[in-house]
Amino acid sequence: MDESRFTYSGPPELLPKVARALEKVVDPEVALNIVDVGLVYDVTVADGRMDVRMTMTSAACPVTDIIVDDTENALDDDMPPELKIHVELVWEPPWTPQRMSPRARAFMGW
Repeated sequence: MDESRFTYSGPPELLPKVARALEKVVDPEVALNIVDVGLVYDVTVADGRMDVRMTMTSAACPVTDIIVDDTENALDDDMPPELKIHVELVWEPPWTPQRMSPRARAFMGW
């Protein structure tokens, strides 16, 4: 688990659960989890709400809806039931391959 791949603000005890839930979500185009691909920018937990800002590798990504839905479902399954999950798709800053984990870069042959 690499919790440093995204910014987190919230109860420290939730961070490992958040990271594990996000690592369950796979980008089907590259067969890697969204944390390793670098799609998750930040997660904020406050006032009974979890806000996740994430992106795609391209605005033309054909599986955007699937990834966003899978992210919401994975978090909803693993977080306390009273926590409202909100996933926001953003395009700024744009995704770059530098956001990928060393594991993902090795997998992609970069």
